[in-house]
Parts: sequence; structure tokens; C-alpha cells
Amino acid sequence: MLDTRLNFRHENLLTLVKQSFVSSCSRLKLRDKANNISNLDCLMSGLAIFSLKFPSLLQWDIACKADPVINHNISSLYGVKNIPCDTYLRERLDVVHYDVTRLAFTKIFSHLQRGNILNEFRFLDKYYLVSIDGTGYFSSHEIFCENCCVKESKTTGKTYYHQMLSGALVHPGQKVVFPFAPEPIMKADGAEKNDCERNAAKRWLEKFRREHPHLPVVIVADGLSSNTPFIKLLQEYNMNYILVARESDHKYLSDWIKQAEPCDAPSLVTEKQGIIHKYQWMNDVPLNASSDINVSVLRFSEQKRKHKKKSNEKSITSWMWVTNFSLNKQNVPLIAKGGRARWKIENETFNTLKNNGYNFEHNYGHGNKYLNTLFAHLMLLAFFIDQVIQILDKKFIAAWQKLKSKIALWETVRGYVRHYYITSFEALYTDIAAPPEQRITRHTL
Repeated sequence: MLDTRLNFRHENLLTLVKQSFVSSCSRLKLRDKANNISNLDCLMSGLAIFSLKFPSLLQWDIACKADPVINHNISSLYGVKNIPCDTYLRERLDVVHYDVTRLAFTKIFSHLQRGNILNEFRFLDKYYLVSIDGTGYFSSHEIFCENCCVKESKTTGKTYYHQMLSGALVHPGQKVVFPFAPEPIMKADGAEKNDCERNAAKRWLEKFRREHPHLPVVIVADGLSSNTPFIKLLQEYNMNYILVARESDHKYLSDWIKQAEPCDAPSLVTEKQGIIHKYQWMNDVPLNASSDINVSVLRFSEQKRKHKKKSNEKSITSWMWVTNFSLNKQNVPLIAKGGRARWKIENETFNTLKNNGYNFEHNYGHGNKYLNTLFAHLMLLAFFIDQVIQILDKKFIAAWQKLKSKIALWETVRGYVRHYYITSFEALYTDIAAPPEQRITRHTL
């Protein structure tokens, strides 16, 4: 039987992205300028910078100018015919709308669906957990563009910043996450007030449902989302939910459960390896005193011994969620795991982008219009490809295991690209995993 996972090699995913960029440029009516560098070359060059984890555009520019080897490799690996310099790349991409990347995210996700890769991510047998959250990636007192959000302080003056609302497919039992196209949090056109995470979430949900109309999802989100307008929006888009409900923000719900009779608010206590889990839940509870929305409420606590030796002291952590699922003794442990999986977009996505070689918060170029936002989208797209190949590309996995850490792997890949002629990622990862006894010279194809 043909191994369908061969379709998820690095080269194949980049081909899919390149085809998506061509379609998006056509749909957005992006015309190439009268020179030999196309919009496609600029977009694929931008993706290459973040895929190879160059720490700055300056280092990218110096590397490309210094030696024909890297020019050959960028052309061979990313299909770039003419590599733009850093200044020209910023100028060209500044006027390219960030939505040019959306189709690439959708196509890769559909590719995963067709390959049955998502079967391992099913939650409650038939659903998929989608965690959404916002994060910042740029802040400055001096640099700004027309789409920057602005906050003012009497002590520090104006601060210009960019944020985005991102969503990712997560699962309690999976280490990887698959991000969807993000939605910028930016100052709305013609508005005086800055945009906010809630408004960005509304736009994100509408675009997500348009691109994935039949995907059965469970939205997991923080306490900003557990309100009547957002839940009604989820109902409108036929989405299930497990939303954080802080007791301080939902005193009505918390008091309702506390005052309920034991038969009305059943509980479950489990213990494993000295860790005690306690669940308490109620179904069909008004979200608040004035709401016409009824929800199920799950309170969960985890009690474990502190790490001090010979100490009987224990720490207790508590959570509360609201959901549209009817809760019972059988499903509350899994619902709680689903709610806690919300953190994967913070830990496995944002923290990885900021701390594991992607340089997410580095200013690669701000521009006057879309540049900073488009760069953030391209970096997230590069991260999406990395997440796919780290579980499906056997050659990549072997190279990763050889070097033990991803940061070491990124550095090694970048070194190879700068010093040796490479014909494919498959050959590159094979060479890293099992280096030849005698290295061929850099001047030999």
C-alpha cells in the first residue's frame, strides 16, 4: 500500500504553498511590476527567510549577496527565480495584503484532511478542538504604520503595537498544533478607537467558517469569550464550545453551583499517582441573571503535593468552564482535558514562535501599510509547515533526532544552505542525519 505520508514531504508542502500564492495573487489582482522579480518570488523569498530562521533581513541580504551557492539553494528549494534584496523585498511586500496567505493555510489543512492525518486529533469521537487566543508581536514608541494600534500613557507617551488573533487545531494527546490563518488586531479604517480581541475573534470566526463550512469543531477560548454575544455567534456558526469562565467574572454561575443540592450538582473525584482531580458540574444553567443563554458548567480542581521533600503541603489549582455539551460522569474528565488544551496555542504556538528560533517579536520590517502583518502571517505559515513535517516527514524526523534540538537543526540547515549545493530538502535532511564520510566541495553540483 502506498504510504500517503510521502505527500507531506517538505518539497510537496512548499509546492502547495506556491500554487496557493499564485491563485491568491490572481484573486487579489496583484500585478507584477515592470522588472524581473515577481510577486511570487517576493512571497516565496519571505517564506524562505522564516522557514530558514534567518535572524534578520540584513543577514539574509548579506548571505544572498555573498555567494552564488545560497542563491542556487533558494531557487532549488523554494522555487525563487530572482531573489530580491532586503530593501526591495520590504517595498514590494508592504503593499501586498496579508490575506494573500489565507489560501495556503486552507490548502495545507485540506491536504491533512485528505491524507487522514487528522483522525488522531478527533475529540469526543467526531469533533476537533480549535483553540483561539491573541498575542502581540510588535511594539515601539517611534515606529508605526497606518494600521498600528495605539495606546497612550502619561509617563511613556504613545506606544504603537501590532497584535493578532490566532486559532489552532489542538488535542490533549498531541504535541503538535496546526494553526489556521490569523486575524490581525488593528485599528479599524476610519475609527478612532483601536480594534480589540473580541472584534478580531468575530472576524476570525466568520472567515474560518467560510473556509471550513462543515468542520465539526469545539472552540476553546479564554474568559473574554464566555459572554452572551460571543456564545450566540458560535451558535450562529454551528460551533460547539468549552470556554473559560473565571469565578470572579461569573459570580452568578459560581454561586448557582455552590448553592445547589448534591443531587443537582453531582461530583466526581479521581486519584492517580497522588494527584487528586475533583469535578463538579451542572447542566442547563443561565449564563447570568439576565441572559437568555443556558449553559453547562464544569468546575475542576487539581490537587498535588508540592515539590518540597518530606512536605505534606499540597497545591490546589482550579478551573471553571461553560460549554454547550451536556455533562455527565463519563465525559467530564475529557471535557476538562479539552478545556485545558486551550493553553496549547500559548505554549506550543506563541511561546515556540517567540523562543525557539523563529524570532517572532523581531522587527523584520514595519513598512507603511501591510508589511509587518504580512511578515507575521508568513512566519506562522512557516511554523505550520514545520509542525506538519515534524510528524510526517521521515527524513526531517531523522535529522531532528540526530541533532537532538530544533534550534540546533535550524542552525545546521542554515549552514548547509549557505555552504553546500542542495537539490532537495529530502537530500538535505538525509545528509544531516547520516553525513557522508567525505564531504563534496561546495563548488560541485
